[in-house]
Amino acid sequence: MQAVLKDWRTAPVDPKLRAMLGLLETMTLRPEALDQAAVQQVRQAGVSAAAIRDAGYVCALFCTITRLADALDWDVPEDFSASRVSLVKFGYKMPPFL
Repeated sequence: MQAVLKDWRTAPVDPKLRAMLGLLETMTLRPEALDQAAVQQVRQAGVSAAAIRDAGYVCALFCTITRLADALDWDVPEDFSASRVSLVKFGYKMPPFL
């Protein structure tokens, strides 16, 4: 995980994940560059249309929330970063004990 956070382009990850991270970066930082060719490149890496759609939903939600938080100067509780630790450890899956 730390290698991906440092530089996803050189991190030792599955080529599908690397392709998806590239598309997510485009969606986030250069949405005007998002086109069918960008999506097709991810599909050619073996990522399913459903996985691309799901990742797109998550990306859109995070981008929207972040922009709203910045624009409206939302206060973020100090303990909020604790949830980040859980996300890194468990991802978005429900813990097995639930």
